[in-house]
Amino acid sequence: MKRFLYGIDFGTTNSALAIYDEESKEINHTIIIPSLIYFYHEPNAERDKNYVVGEEAIAAYLNDGMKGRFIKSIKQILSRSSFTETRIHNKRYNASDLVAIILEELKERADELTGQDCRKAVIGRPVFFDDDNVQKDTLAQNRLNKAAEIAGFVDVRFQFEPIGAAFAYEKTLAKKENVLVADLGGGTTDFTYLVLDPAKTGSKDRKNDMMATGGIYIGGDSFDSAFMWEKGTPYFGKHTQYEATPGKVLTVPKSLFANICSWEQMNFFNGPRIKKDIEDYYYYSGKDRKFKNLITLIDHNLGYSVFQAIEKTKITLTSANSAAFSYHKMDIKINEDIPLPVYDQIIAKDVERIENYLTDFLTQNNIDPQNIDSLFLTGGTSMVGSIQKLFKNKFPHVKLNSGDNFKSVAKGLAYSGYLFED
Repeated sequence: MKRFLYGIDFGTTNSALAIYDEESKEINHTIIIPSLIYFYHEPNAERDKNYVVGEEAIAAYLNDGMKGRFIKSIKQILSRSSFTETRIHNKRYNASDLVAIILEELKERADELTGQDCRKAVIGRPVFFDDDNVQKDTLAQNRLNKAAEIAGFVDVRFQFEPIGAAFAYEKTLAKKENVLVADLGGGTTDFTYLVLDPAKTGSKDRKNDMMATGGIYIGGDSFDSAFMWEKGTPYFGKHTQYEATPGKVLTVPKSLFANICSWEQMNFFNGPRIKKDIEDYYYYSGKDRKFKNLITLIDHNLGYSVFQAIEKTKITLTSANSAAFSYHKMDIKINEDIPLPVYDQIIAKDVERIENYLTDFLTQNNIDPQNIDSLFLTGGTSMVGSIQKLFKNKFPHVKLNSGDNFKSVAKGLAYSGYLFED
């Protein structure tokens, strides 16, 4: 019987699994799914599960009238001690339970291809789950351990995601190189500086080749949040004024709109008190049309579909000088042209934070940019123009390389079988 190892890249936006045949030492298949879960609005005894995962979650969410619970960016709750559990259909789900649902889906799809119940995996993790915070990092790692166990994995090792990406890149090299790997995902940006040598591929001990690792809690979701704040919230009444008392005009608190700029904060609107406040603002604003959009957004759970439109704009701008920010659902109508310089300005603060972190990373680890032979960029956020420009300006003498931005990490993790040679 063939022996398999799964390399799993559990990501904020997408998750991937590479199937590695330990006999032929080849990757047979790579599966990729959006890191999404949709819990149906109404439980149904005829269903095996009351939720769907990945691409099917989007379709079910729309077919179900967007009334159920739609969950994305699950990876970001791993390090948050404030998140203990959520209740869906009278069942409690903690962070590990939710992550396990994604891992189980990947495992089921892979097991169907291999015809085996594979319980051996190398699972990726960011260098830091939440900036340089040891307590949060430990919490996230423990939760990820438990999720892997729930999903049915017994023999598990963990590998830093950028190291996984590096091993995938190593397969393409003809000679030894000093490589700076940047893994820019939805939630984090991670860096690894290491020696890659095609002659060492598959070697058991690579510890001496890893010269430096680091990371910062900024990624594509940060860009989307900044875009929502600058370009989205005005369409949902950010500048709405209301008459608090006769003759006294105030502006609706901006804190309301901060809570529609990231998916995990949408639950802020579930409480009866905040709902009452929103109704009062709407009434005392003279029933402002744009503020009504906020009520529609909340009542009909439209947040994900708005962020889909933002994502589409971002992707278009990776290869075009302008893109339409277009959204038309119910009474909400958005159609605004976004020139590339405007988008670059919106995300400039986050890009600057990444650049500043990279500068400190090089300095603290005594890395001379002139000694870097090549750069390897992976992750969906690496395609953003401002990010490409950052690396080209900082390392003008080094060629930018990239692989499959959504599969490189999973493949490299699958090549990390040496971790089992304890």
